[in-house]
Amino acid sequence: MPPATIRRRKLYEEIADDLERMIQDGQYAPEDLLPSERDLMSQYGVGRPAVREALFHLRKMGLVEVRSGERARVTRPTPAFVIGTLSGTARHMLAAPGGVQDFQNARLFFETGLARHAALHAGADDLAAFEAALAANRAAIGDLRRFRDSDVAFHYVLALIPRNAIFTAIHAALADWLTEQRQTTLAPAQDNALYETVYEAHRAIFEGVASRDPDRAERAMREHLDYVSRRYAAVVEGRR
Repeated sequence: MPPATIRRRKLYEEIADDLERMIQDGQYAPEDLLPSERDLMSQYGVGRPAVREALFHLRKMGLVEVRSGERARVTRPTPAFVIGTLSGTARHMLAAPGGVQDFQNARLFFETGLARHAALHAGADDLAAFEAALAANRAAIGDLRRFRDSDVAFHYVLALIPRNAIFTAIHAALADWLTEQRQTTLAPAQDNALYETVYEAHRAIFEGVASRDPDRAERAMREHLDYVSRRYAAVVEGRR
């Protein structure tokens, strides 16, 4: 058998791993300053490039903030930061054959779950915010930009109800990644009929949630997103 290839770790990786361990162990807490580059060079017996590469690596992980001329500061990674790092990869996946459909299916899975959760757990304030978002969506009928924004805001209320920052970050990411889908779906409208159709779907979702019926809420969300998916496919096909 040929000898196995063993990858030698680079100096900056060793430094980054050690600093990461100290951050995780609490030796450096959020907002603490790390030692200066010069002190880190002395501590690890390396040159400036290795230290800077290590700090850049930790910055990509969301563990430190690095500003020119200042010592690196420890930060706490947020769900939005973590998911935001996937944006470049996500856009390549969207551009691949079947990519948009994959993301539509992911959104369907995610938002039907949110609708069920809202029907079971939404409080009075949640329902008031949801109803206000629905009213804003109705008021925006006929104005593409306002209607699109109010559409995103309506769905965002559902993502807020679980009080989970990961859910709101996922919602924001999906809304951003599928912006072209919303634009394409709504742009061909020659009158208010399409806006009315989408608004009525939103109203059905709201009523499912407000009636505390998770099956009804899930069904309304599924029908709405299935319609959006079919509409998008029809518009794209019509352009060819």
